[in-house]
Amino acid sequence: MFEGLPVRGMLVRLTDAWTDILRRREQAGGYPAAVTELLGEMTAAATLMQANIKFNGALVLQIMGDGPVKLAVAEVQPDLSLRATATVTGEVAVGAALSHLVNVNNLGRCAITLDPKDRLPGQQPYQGVVPLFGDRHEKLEKLSEVIEHYMLQSEQLDTRLVLAANHQVAAGLLIQRLPLQGAANLAGVGAVARDEDQIGLNEDYNRIAILAASLKRDELLTLDVDTILHRLFWEEDLRRFDPLSGAEAPRFACTCSRERVGNMLRSLGADEVESIIAEQGQVEVGCDFCGAQYRFDPVDAAQIFLQAALPLPGTLGPGVSGLH
Repeated sequence: MFEGLPVRGMLVRLTDAWTDILRRREQAGGYPAAVTELLGEMTAAATLMQANIKFNGALVLQIMGDGPVKLAVAEVQPDLSLRATATVTGEVAVGAALSHLVNVNNLGRCAITLDPKDRLPGQQPYQGVVPLFGDRHEKLEKLSEVIEHYMLQSEQLDTRLVLAANHQVAAGLLIQRLPLQGAANLAGVGAVARDEDQIGLNEDYNRIAILAASLKRDELLTLDVDTILHRLFWEEDLRRFDPLSGAEAPRFACTCSRERVGNMLRSLGADEVESIIAEQGQVEVGCDFCGAQYRFDPVDAAQIFLQAALPLPGTLGPGVSGLH
């Protein structure tokens, strides 16, 4: 926190959690360098946003478009466990920018989804979607610009974001003007008009945002947190909070399971699953996030649909008569 000013900041450096994600992808050939950079920046940004709003559910950041990267996803849970993956279907040029990766014809989109942990009946996840271009339809070449644009539209709050990633580190610095009142619209709450009126006008935020923007990619990737904050804000009165470490720190974790895969197969329908088994002898599903493989032979598949047809305790299944 910047003492006495309506400005807060947050910094993340993912090391083990990030390399764990990449290591699990190595069996599939790994990602091109430009895709690694994009996905790492997404993972750092999603971690910053989740920690910033403290949402009791999954925060999912997605980029989708018409380039060689059809879809990239970073998901962060309330305890900061995280996972990320990207689907690459074409050639990726060295040093390719965002527009060449996912926004060739200006059709790319960025979506942020907030999926509550304990949904109420009928409750749907909140999702906001923005294009990968600016107010004048100019292509945005940096993920940070896209998210800043999103934050301005969704929260009516000025945000400065600096992101960087390579094969060892995924890092980010977020600076945001505090709302004058109320909660952030990112969680689905209506915008506060007074916040909108302050966009771009707060001198304290503008000064600190300019300082943050001076942070170079190599500095963010190689310097420790204390050095970064001292270089940028040595003249500011900062209130530092203890860094999250150990079990509270960001870490890789996948939420896939055999049960969830079984539910997915059930949604496909018995005919579709049986046709796959007839052709291949079994159904094999791989998790894009962690690489786990789930195999279902004919007996396994039959049990999936048998369980769906079984009546609940105390009820009778369709076509079954009770004995008196």
